Amino acid sequence: MPPSRPELLGTSGAVASTHWLASSAAMRIMADGGNAFDAAVAAGFVLQVVEPHFNGLGGDVSILAHQAGGQEAREICGQGPMPAAATRGAFAELGLTVIPGSGLLPACVPGAFGGWMRLLAEFGTLRLEDVLRPAIRYADDGFPLLPETSHAIEVLAPLFREEWHGSARTYLPDGKVPAAGSRFRNPALATTYRRLVAEATSASPDREAQIGAALDAFYQGFVAEKIGEFLASGPVLDATGRRHRGLLTPDDLARWRPSVREAPSFSYGSYRVSKPGPWSQGPVFLQQLALLRGFDLASLEPGGADYVHTVTECAKLAMADREAWYGDPDFTEVPLDALLDEGYNRERAALVGREASWELRPGAPGGRTSFLAPSPAADDPEPVSPWMAQLRNGLPTVLRETTTKGDTCTVVVVDRWGNMVAATPSGGWLKSSPAIGDLGFSLGTRGQCLFLVEGHPNSLVPGKRPRTTLSPTLVQRDGRPFLAFGTPGGDRQDQWTLQFFLNVVDFGLDLQLATETTAFHTDQVPASFTPHVHRPGVLVVEETCDPGTVRELWRRGHEVEVVPAYSLGRVCAAGFTKDGELVRAAASPRGRHAYAMCE
Repeated sequence: MPPSRPELLGTSGAVASTHWLASSAAMRIMADGGNAFDAAVAAGFVLQVVEPHFNGLGGDVSILAHQAGGQEAREICGQGPMPAAATRGAFAELGLTVIPGSGLLPACVPGAFGGWMRLLAEFGTLRLEDVLRPAIRYADDGFPLLPETSHAIEVLAPLFREEWHGSARTYLPDGKVPAAGSRFRNPALATTYRRLVAEATSASPDREAQIGAALDAFYQGFVAEKIGEFLASGPVLDATGRRHRGLLTPDDLARWRPSVREAPSFSYGSYRVSKPGPWSQGPVFLQQLALLRGFDLASLEPGGADYVHTVTECAKLAMADREAWYGDPDFTEVPLDALLDEGYNRERAALVGREASWELRPGAPGGRTSFLAPSPAADDPEPVSPWMAQLRNGLPTVLRETTTKGDTCTVVVVDRWGNMVAATPSGGWLKSSPAIGDLGFSLGTRGQCLFLVEGHPNSLVPGKRPRTTLSPTLVQRDGRPFLAFGTPGGDRQDQWTLQFFLNVVDFGLDLQLATETTAFHTDQVPASFTPHVHRPGVLVVEETCDPGTVRELWRRGHEVEVVPAYSLGRVCAAGFTKDGELVRAAASPRGRHAYAMCE
């Protein structure tokens, strides 16, 4: 099938994101003299405004940055930690065995603002007021509301009216559900952005000092105070069917700032691939490459049964190791070198047979003994209303029987100087917890990804970061900047983006066509989000998969689930041609509103 649109080529800058207004904002920033990092920050804040069902200012972000002339990629962890009061004992006293996927109990320190500010301060060139201007304009003057956002508000409107009154104030103007395509505004969020800019500009004429003042205003100033007042105002209804108070305090916000470190990387032929560390699921991508190096993928038919089977079985092995070994490396020793070791992965790859495995099989890197957290029974009651059924699922998407699940946002940018950045913002979505009416945003619920058991790398500890699914990617080719990409999709991100990457480097497809081939994934590994769905043996493929391939996959023991065409993922990519002379970009047609631009 020919691509739905061409791979875009240009000379000065390229961007792709999950919303056309964010992509447009990024291009304007570069046209006005900003670099790729400035552009990504501007796009990131626009995404908070125009995709509130997928992310928000109270959420989190994972960022990778590569500076022109440098060798390594840097990871910026915009994943905030759990509150000091969040202990396993505190949840046990509430009679809970699982951290609920909605409400106030799973709230972490909001990391998105800190992450974007760290990117701007260390890698950008513009001032806060410059990069926030587009988001302020859309929040204040309005933007066309996506059908998905309108539908989410419609389903949750009874909850907003009856229980989450800040959300009603934010998302039900005049008490009504805003129509898809209507001009929607969030004046409270615009006011929050403006006050952050005002406090920054009044603090100092110096750019870096202004960014520091904005961080203080958010984490120690008026934003933290408003969050504290909201949390102290009373308990709110959550997925348990009961009302609970939050554990987060202004002191938790004051103690946190985002970290910047060298990102883990792995060589695959002439390509050096960088990912966020094991506080995310990012290294799963690297381990899949380590496993697949033992197979001659280029000799297989793309999308054929041998190819889909091999890639899927390797994904199961890498994801099983994620379940056993990944967690916040500030609190647990993650044997990442051993997990990426050539000999270890040669042994692991030997487990891939002709038949599908239905077992969760973590390895023993360096002779260690693996530990899989038991799947707990849900604490949530049977839903008594459509909106309660939505709260029981920790994903941002409002679930419909006729569609597949998707979530999160992505923005990737490259510029004419050779800078690259890829970011995956998420959390703080409108379904997660009540909006704070005075601020115009909700808190995130990433805490639901932690386990309430002792001794697992991803077990709850006060001040610990939950293992996030947010997983952007940067690639260098022969030491030169080459590609930045990412996708929404929770636990499935590093399966869909791996397929995109292999399409480019092993099968020679251009970026656009590489986003449009048949996508697939395994649901063998328990989901990170409540209720931690686990579907052993299930292989999900789009209906564009050849029927003969589907039959052969069934014969090999896969329980194949065929879903509508172009329904899995929304890969966004930007990069450079092999000679480095041109920039290029592409965006998947899935979801319809992802958009790429070049100039």
